[in-house]
Amino acid sequence: MPTPNVEAVKLDELNCWRIRHGQAELLVAQQGAHILSYQLAGQPPLIWLNDEAVFKTGKNIRAGVPVCWPWFGNLDRNPASVQAMRVSDQSATAHGLVRAMDWELGAIEAEGESLKVEFVLPLPEGGLPGWPHQVDLTLSIHLNEQLHISLTSHNRGADSVSISQALHSYFAVSDIRNVHVEGLDGLNYLETLDNWKTVTQTGDLRFTGETDRIYLNTPAQLNIVDPDWERSIELTSRGSRSTVIWNPWIARAAQFSDMAGDGWQRMLCIETANVMDDVVNLAPGASHTLGVSIASKPL
Repeated sequence: MPTPNVEAVKLDELNCWRIRHGQAELLVAQQGAHILSYQLAGQPPLIWLNDEAVFKTGKNIRAGVPVCWPWFGNLDRNPASVQAMRVSDQSATAHGLVRAMDWELGAIEAEGESLKVEFVLPLPEGGLPGWPHQVDLTLSIHLNEQLHISLTSHNRGADSVSISQALHSYFAVSDIRNVHVEGLDGLNYLETLDNWKTVTQTGDLRFTGETDRIYLNTPAQLNIVDPDWERSIELTSRGSRSTVIWNPWIARAAQFSDMAGDGWQRMLCIETANVMDDVVNLAPGASHTLGVSIASKPL
């Protein structure tokens, strides 16, 4: 049985943990329970750690796996039920409220050949600023031959709560221009770069420019095929019927102070999500788990 190695490290202002178990190495920040990188020994990274990422208290990190919750993206683009959960006259931050909050490290347990790590974010009785609901969050990370990530929302309040959310995963690729995504053929998606019109995907998804799409009714499994690195990243989702796929390409990436000019070439966001008509409605006492399992397979 492998012995887990957990090391406390500091990245600029942020407290982090470097976790090694078997062939896997994982880097997680306390702020946002944010997975920053994941790599198997002798292989290129699977989760992209942006070389230009900024690790400052209270600043969102452009890398790894940000947790978007209790809404995704621009709140005004969310269904009315999600918008109604917020009661504030202030403008809403993109991607929700928990990415820049410190989570608590819970149990670290070895289970046979695997390792389970939990982070918890119990919300105060009054909820978050402008979001007065009692929902507890748990992010579970399970390491074996794969990386399993699960985000569980538990409504401990007396009223129903509607949320949208995403595990905003940045995957490492050799060159975005040479990879493609399998599993999307025939699906409808919202083309956010063209007035959010509905389009039907034909064949595998290949990348020739800025991409920002919301795929609807997606299957449980998608594959990022990367011939240059001779691997496929297999993604298996749970509790999700929607997927966001994003790459900023040249012009958009140039607007980011926290991304190298060529950073767009080395990353692809495929976000396991609950968005649009796939939002989650939690009755009092109910829970929902959004999850994804990530595996590297040789071509």
